[in-house]
Amino acid sequence: MSMNQPYQAYQNQSVATASPGDLTLMLYEGCLKFIRLAKSGIADRNLEMKNTNLVKAQNIIRELMVTLDKNAEVADGMMQMYDYIHRRLIEANVNSDLRILKEIEEYVTEFRDTWKEVIQINRKQRYGEGGHA
Repeated sequence: MSMNQPYQAYQNQSVATASPGDLTLMLYEGCLKFIRLAKSGIADRNLEMKNTNLVKAQNIIRELMVTLDKNAEVADGMMQMYDYIHRRLIEANVNSDLRILKEIEEYVTEFRDTWKEVIQINRKQRYGEGGHA
């Protein structure tokens, strides 16, 4: 039995039991991880690493676009930002541009941090001050 199997089982269970809000947070975290790996790929002149991770980041942004609640007040603005981020990720990949990745990383970090706050506020409203189930 490989060491990875228990970890993979845990990850699969985490995703399967996560709330929609937690899944969105996981997507933001994954996108940031892939952007950082792509930056390392550019720095190391590893084009395969850069491309693989930027394609993964693009896929996450597309997933966020598809799952965006169109009825939410901020949906139009978020869709425009996701579209912008997606286009910039492609541009960063084509040009191996670290400046673009830094810009996009800042946006995704801001989205992630805001989303964390939303989850915490929602939990406090649901479960009281502790914010835990």
